[in-house]
Amino acid sequence: MARPGLQDLEAVVAVARRSSFRGAALELGMSTTALSNAVGKLEAHLGVRLFNRTTRSVSLSDAGRLFVENVGPALQDIHGAMDAARSKQANPTGTLRINSYATAAREILSPLLLEFIRRYPQVHIDLVTEGRLLDIVAEGFDLGVRRATLVPSDMIAISLGRPQRNVVIGSPDYFKSYGTPSTPTDLLQHRCIRIRLPNGALFRWRFEKDGEPLLIDVNGPMTLDEASLSRGTVLEGVALGYVMERDVREDIEAGRLISVLKEWLPPSDQLCIYYTGRRNPSAAHRAFVELARELGSKGRSTAV
Repeated sequence: MARPGLQDLEAVVAVARRSSFRGAALELGMSTTALSNAVGKLEAHLGVRLFNRTTRSVSLSDAGRLFVENVGPALQDIHGAMDAARSKQANPTGTLRINSYATAAREILSPLLLEFIRRYPQVHIDLVTEGRLLDIVAEGFDLGVRRATLVPSDMIAISLGRPQRNVVIGSPDYFKSYGTPSTPTDLLQHRCIRIRLPNGALFRWRFEKDGEPLLIDVNGPMTLDEASLSRGTVLEGVALGYVMERDVREDIEAGRLISVLKEWLPPSDQLCIYYTGRRNPSAAHRAFVELARELGSKGRSTAV
C-alpha cells in the first residue's frame, strides 16, 4: 500500500476543521469523492477510523482527535517551510486565497484584483465571498477584506483609502405613496427592508449628526440576509432600503431611486485588506500587499 502523502493529511485536517466532507472538498478544490478516498486511504494505512460518520454529521473519533492534534502543527511547519522557499521566488506564482464580503469584492475587483492578475499572470486568485466574519488563518486564506473596525486586532491591515458611505433610498413611486422621512425617527412610520446579520441578529440602521450616533430598529415587509438584495426590492417601490451608496449610484443619477436623510449619513469605515504577519510570505503575497498599498495611497490622495 502506498504511503500517505501531504494531500491525504491535509484532507483529514480540512474535514476536521469543517466537520463536513463537502465543505472540506470545496476548501481544497477537489471532488468530495477524491477527498473521501484520500481519508479512506489514510484510515486504511493507520488501521483506525478517524471520523464517526452518519448521514447527517461528521465528527472526529478519539483516534482522529489525537491524530489531528499531532499532525496539525506538523502541517503548519511544512507549509511554513514551503512559504520560506516560495519567498525566494523572483516572479510571483501560485494561488492567493482571499476572503471578502460580496459588496467589498465588487469594490476591489477592478482597481485591485484585475490589475494584479494583469501584472502577475502566473498567480491565480481564489476569491471567496461570504457575510460571516471568520478566522482567515484557520480557514486557510492568505488575506481578508473587511471594514476597518471589523479587522481583528492581531492582523496587519492596509487601508484602501476608499471610505464607505451608506444611503437611505426609495423609488419615486414609494415617496409619492408614503411621503418622505425628514429625520431618522420618521423611519419608524415607514416600510423598510430589514437586514439579518451573519450572527442572526437584525441590523439596526445607523445614523450620525454632529458627532451623535443614532440607531433605528426599522420595521417593514421583508427581511433579507444580504444587503445587496435590497436594490431590486426598493426599485419595485414596496419599501425603503439602507445600502452602500456605490451599489445604487447609477440608479440615483438616473432618477430611478432617490436618496434621503443625507445629512445623517457621513462616510463610515474605510475598506481594508488584512493578513497575518507570517515570517516568509510568498512572492505573490508580497506583490499583492504592495499593490494594495499603492491603491490605498491613490485612494487617499484623490479622496474629497
